[in-house]
Amino acid sequence: MSGAALGIEIVVVFSLALFLLHRYGDFKKQQRMVLFGTLLAWYLCFLIVFILPLDVSTTIYKQCLIDYEAHAQTPSVSPVLSNQTTPNTSISASKNTQRVCYKPWSYIPDGIMPVFWRVVYWTSQCLTWLLLPFMQSYARSGGFSITGKIKTALIENAIYYGTYLFIFGSLLIYVAVHPQWHLSWYELQTIGITAANTWGLFLLVLLLGYGLVEIPRSYWEASRQGHLLIKTYFKAAKLMTEKADSEENLEDVMEEVRKINESIKYNHPLRKNVDTILRKCPVEYQEKMGRNMDDNEDFDDKHNTYPTERSLSKLHKQVIYAVQRYNRTHVQWQILLEQAFHLEDVAKNETSTSRQFVHSFAPPEPVGWFRRYIYTPTVEWYWECLLKQWFYRILSVLLSLFSVAVVWSECTFFSTHPVLSLFAVFIQLAERDYNYLYIEMACFITIFFLCTCVYSTVFRIRVFNYYYLASHHQTDAYSLQFSGMLFCRLTPPLCLNFLGLIHMDSAISHQAKEQTAYTSIMGSMRVLSFIANGFYIYYPMLIVILCIATYFSLGTRCLNLLGFQQFMGDEMTSDLIDEGRELLHRERRKRQRIEDGESRRREWRERYAQRDEIAGRNRTSMSEMKETNYGETLNSNTNRQAKYTPSSSQTGRDSIELLQDAEPLDFNAETLTDDPLQSEPGRHAGGRYFSMSSSRSRIFDDV
Repeated sequence: MSGAALGIEIVVVFSLALFLLHRYGDFKKQQRMVLFGTLLAWYLCFLIVFILPLDVSTTIYKQCLIDYEAHAQTPSVSPVLSNQTTPNTSISASKNTQRVCYKPWSYIPDGIMPVFWRVVYWTSQCLTWLLLPFMQSYARSGGFSITGKIKTALIENAIYYGTYLFIFGSLLIYVAVHPQWHLSWYELQTIGITAANTWGLFLLVLLLGYGLVEIPRSYWEASRQGHLLIKTYFKAAKLMTEKADSEENLEDVMEEVRKINESIKYNHPLRKNVDTILRKCPVEYQEKMGRNMDDNEDFDDKHNTYPTERSLSKLHKQVIYAVQRYNRTHVQWQILLEQAFHLEDVAKNETSTSRQFVHSFAPPEPVGWFRRYIYTPTVEWYWECLLKQWFYRILSVLLSLFSVAVVWSECTFFSTHPVLSLFAVFIQLAERDYNYLYIEMACFITIFFLCTCVYSTVFRIRVFNYYYLASHHQTDAYSLQFSGMLFCRLTPPLCLNFLGLIHMDSAISHQAKEQTAYTSIMGSMRVLSFIANGFYIYYPMLIVILCIATYFSLGTRCLNLLGFQQFMGDEMTSDLIDEGRELLHRERRKRQRIEDGESRRREWRERYAQRDEIAGRNRTSMSEMKETNYGETLNSNTNRQAKYTPSSSQTGRDSIELLQDAEPLDFNAETLTDDPLQSEPGRHAGGRYFSMSSSRSRIFDDV
């Protein structure tokens, strides 16, 4: 059962990482090495989060075995071992003279977890400090060959690697000259791990302080439809500015590409580099440049000035960035339009008496069985207009209580007598009864909430256009790998912080207890006591200040003062809100005109198809009647008359059908007879143009 639990979690975590990578990355266009590196980084970080609760339950069981051996010689207590997954009866030492150690249902045998953690940890560290930075520069490089990209990546990472080597060398010298320490491989390894975790903890507290406040507040704001709609108007105004800027930037870059494309002819040595740049351009620009290109002239090095390979590499990099930004802003604009139209529909349907949700525009895809039988318009109205806001409010309150518990525990987790950390209290209460399922669920929920606060901030944060994670396959390679680096650097200190919250890290709690297998690979933090006893304990208390600053939106106000427009919900952003509202109303009218035109064209196509079918059946029946009535007549005069009549009838029918095709789009012919030739003389049709029926007998008098 234990091996099955570990295998299931490995598969589930891989599926989760693959799903997120598919949502943010593009499997068709991005490089395979970029996708593989990002997937591996995300997968390893999620794996640590999911497997750590199993390590905690296994450690508690081992601690029970240690206590069993310690009390084996005590006559007052008779320890009992049990390999049952769940106890049949609850036995405690206070009520009986027996001490029961039940094996967890997810118990991992000895020797597996230490090897597993070493592979996962050191692989993630190699990714975040060595491979991903190099691959990041390699993917962003504008080189045209593998050698050129590797050279550019090495040059860009020289300063990056040099900085960390300097820090590591400084710590190494500090340990070497210390009189009480003897430098060994174990201590050297501990110094490296401590340096990496210290850097990660510094960033972890910043991101966690923001997420603990922002996540509950985001759900509370989502329950206020009016506030959310105003915020969407603000986002629309900002996104339109960014969209226009990306279009202008793309036009400028494409103009440079056009000039170089015209100057470098087909037999120039750098022509293959220009073709590589052209393949990265949008299709419409490729076609335009292909039509305007003239390859009849040869290049002349004596009279013309041509760009260098370095300048083409720089242009190649600009093209990749400009196209990526252009596609991203256009996709985000369409997504924002759908969100705004949906919020406006919710505001309109809240006052509906029919209690059925009505959409302004028809869905682009056909309605599936879920929306046809389960999520009907009535169910949708109750959810969108009544239940959804209350659900978000209750969820926001629960998340707020959880955030308060995290803040309290971060400030008190170093106190072991008495135990003040709430999460440590919950785990120790479950440990007394050896309720391993509860322990694993409590650990998973706690660490999942911490990871959500941290990782969601990573997905939300935006450093200008340098780092930006955008959904719907619009994230560039640089941002994907940067997120993988952040995950690998934040997850180990986050897990150590969690183990400190539940008092299972002896370097912080100073308790003589069995250590988890995850803590064993970190080494003893007492090698650097000023970090273990100082920074690791007191620095997390700053989370209180960060939560207060986030609650009062101090960061948003500072950015607003610096000129970066942020949503404040007051008069400072009213201009952008009005601008966004007008932009969305303009897009709504545009889409409404398009849908009206499509519906009219579809209606007329259906109407003409019915008329053609009826006319075909009438022509078939008339020909059969004429063959029956006049087939036996051999009179020449009758034959001429029979020969003349179908010709005139067919000519009249064709003329009337031509006139019907020329009707305007707003022609109303609902009461018009199916075949105009079958109408009675002197009786007009129900259409708008009466001249077609009343004077029908005089139209062809000259035939």
